[in-house]
Amino acid sequence: MRLTTKGRFAVTAMIDLASRQNSGPVTLNGISERQRISLSYLEQLFGRLRRCNLVRSVRGPGGGYRLAREMDEITVTDIVLAVDEPLDATRCGGRSNCNNTAQCMTHDLWTNLNRRMFDYLDSVTLGSLVGRPIYVSSCIPGEEQAMPPQTGQEQGQLQARMV
Repeated sequence: MRLTTKGRFAVTAMIDLASRQNSGPVTLNGISERQRISLSYLEQLFGRLRRCNLVRSVRGPGGGYRLAREMDEITVTDIVLAVDEPLDATRCGGRSNCNNTAQCMTHDLWTNLNRRMFDYLDSVTLGSLVGRPIYVSSCIPGEEQAMPPQTGQEQGQLQARMV
């Protein structure tokens, strides 16, 4: 089980879209610049998101993308599964044949982790992620500061300083 770049970028792009769609359709070029995600990669992701009815495209001048459903109706699980991101920690893909034809000793552990991970991500909606403050850890344990939502350029600068 690993949430790869594909799943993380899809969730990030959907948060960006959801937070800006009230001003009209959102362009992939704008998301690309703000989030520092390749435009061609976003095009691939949004093709999958569109086929799963999570986004819809608006053609013509001033076109771009909008959410196909309300943001409180779209879960992180919906997004991750739409871009073909597997949510499976088992070695056997859930088929119970980890050791040729038998289950491995840890099969139930990983199956339970899958269930909990799926349940958690399915409980988090896009609406709950939009507009959340970003917390930055200080050097002093227990002291965190909330920061207002950042532009893509500001986030990149902030991440560079934190590394």
